Amino acid sequence: MASFMLQLPTTTTTTTTSRWRSFSASASSNGAAPGQSQSVGQGKGGPGVVELPLDKIRRPLMRTRANDPVKVKDLMDSIQEIGLQVPIDVLEVDGVYYGFSGCHRYEAHQRLGLPTIRCKVRKATKETLRHHLR
Repeated sequence: MASFMLQLPTTTTTTTTSRWRSFSASASSNGAAPGQSQSVGQGKGGPGVVELPLDKIRRPLMRTRANDPVKVKDLMDSIQEIGLQVPIDVLEVDGVYYGFSGCHRYEAHQRLGLPTIRCKVRKATKETLRHHLR
């Protein structure tokens, strides 16, 4: 959550004294209203963005796909320099997290020895999970 305040001087027409007019703005990366936190994957704001431990994310298709080592290395360099810019998408089914995309970002985090990764978590049903496993 980021908050900003801008103060601008205003003058009244009847006197020459200045008064300050304040404006404030707040922004959240997960769509939550200012001063509120959003539950993971719930609420009107859609999926929540959270840090999850790598070992809590199941990667059922990991063995069926090979990552491009150059892309992984480039991501490692970028993550070390500026951090992860785009969270990976994760499904939460009955309290278990499943990752199907973000394979290069996930491997880059593993190879860097980072314990967690930013995830956009969406609650899903077992039927949705079965669909992703096809």
